[in-house]
Amino acid sequence: MTDARSGSRVPALMVQGTCSDAGKSLIAAALCRLLTRRGLRVAPFKAQNMALNSFVTLRGEEMGRAQALQAAACGLEPDARMNPVLLKPTSDHGSQVIVLGKPVGMMRVREYLAYKPAAWKAVRRAYAELAAGRDAMVLEGAGSPAEINLRPHDIVNMRMAAQAGAAVLLVADIDRGGAFAALAGTMSLLGRADRARVAGFALNRFRGDASLLAPAMEAVSRRTRRPFFGVIPMIPDLRLPEEDSVGFKLGRTPGLAGGTADRASGMLDVALIDLPHISNATDCDALRAEPGLRLRVVRRPGELGAPALVILPGSRNSIEDMRFLRASGLAEALRAHALGCLAGGRGAVVGICGGLQLLGERIDDPLALEAGGSVGGLGLLPLVTELAAAKTLRRTVGTALSSLGGAPLPVAGYEIHHGRSVLSGGGAHVIMRDAAGEALGWGRVDAAGSARVWGSYLHGVFDSDAFRHALLGRLRREAGLPAMDGIAWELGPELDRVADVVAASLDMAAVESLLGL
Repeated sequence: MTDARSGSRVPALMVQGTCSDAGKSLIAAALCRLLTRRGLRVAPFKAQNMALNSFVTLRGEEMGRAQALQAAACGLEPDARMNPVLLKPTSDHGSQVIVLGKPVGMMRVREYLAYKPAAWKAVRRAYAELAAGRDAMVLEGAGSPAEINLRPHDIVNMRMAAQAGAAVLLVADIDRGGAFAALAGTMSLLGRADRARVAGFALNRFRGDASLLAPAMEAVSRRTRRPFFGVIPMIPDLRLPEEDSVGFKLGRTPGLAGGTADRASGMLDVALIDLPHISNATDCDALRAEPGLRLRVVRRPGELGAPALVILPGSRNSIEDMRFLRASGLAEALRAHALGCLAGGRGAVVGICGGLQLLGERIDDPLALEAGGSVGGLGLLPLVTELAAAKTLRRTVGTALSSLGGAPLPVAGYEIHHGRSVLSGGGAHVIMRDAAGEALGWGRVDAAGSARVWGSYLHGVFDSDAFRHALLGRLRREAGLPAMDGIAWELGPELDRVADVVAASLDMAAVESLLGL
């Protein structure tokens, strides 16, 4: 792709993987950070993203969370052009298609294939606009470029690499096994022109002595005629939001595990309900980073126990997830626990976005935006939610009222929802307001006026340090645990940590030479 001002090609490097969740997103973010440190004007780009964790820009545009993180690595405000096509699955067969930040419809596979030419046109235009005036572009692929069933319709891997004139760094996740076969197999399935774009390989998430890999790396290099650019070690306790919920579902996310925290351990017990259609699980990232807190995943009623805090996360299909809660027995367990919190004056059950809808009386989907039909909720808040055609997409600032932890405190985050929730009866208190004074969340309070069951549409609410620390401080006091200083939730130091590891692990001189630096 040429720079519209100079007519010359903008240097570009694409990170592709031999499979999904190979670590492409974080490696691309690290490269963005390293190049930006050199004083270069860099921007990230992923033509098409299928993700459960999305982000809202200042312009009210929705995009993949990974590209928002990569934008931060570049010191840039996220821009929907960095991820012009976003697919958000709502079922096993269909996804909401979002183009340049705005939804264009719900599509099944064949419908989306018919739409692909229009999507590709938007991708090319977005890349040209974003690359103009940059010193370099760092692109990310999706899944594997060797999925031969998908190749005829590709707009994110080799077709985009060709469009951008990008060299490709092919990454394999050695932690899951089969990395060398995956690299050699990927190369064997690529066509000649696509193979020529692959400049070399990198192994990711290695544990141990990397020198022991030399014979295997040499054998694969002889077979493929491509060098290895390096071996990136497993980075422990990484505190960065994931592009998707793959690591969460695999239990790889730090702090998410079984076991019960108690007073003797000094750990505050927090339970996250694992919904089948969970989305934006990144809302809990700031919580799991806090010291003295154990965040564990709950998938069955017997695992719930008596946590100080229960979180019902976002959902991309709240009707189906409500049906799951009822069929699994979790609905009954959650109701009993929530009513116990209200009666006992300790603990809390919290719903974020889709989780808020689940706490209500009913969810209606008359337009079949998700599952269609209607379903009764947990009945813990007097709210009725209807999914509407227009999607709310906005960055939001507001105030958490005193019922949530003490003095009123500022909160900030973003909203992504089709739901319109209205009060259906009495008994609910406004627990959060936006800057205009409108209700941003509702809750039920105990006899002392503290919210014990509450919810909000505000994603990222726990990222607000003062509010998070006040809430956790109250819960620790109620649990008889000693006070503990909280930490500041900042992405910058973690991005620098990842960048430093990648700089020490990859042949950066070779990487930079691909960009003509």
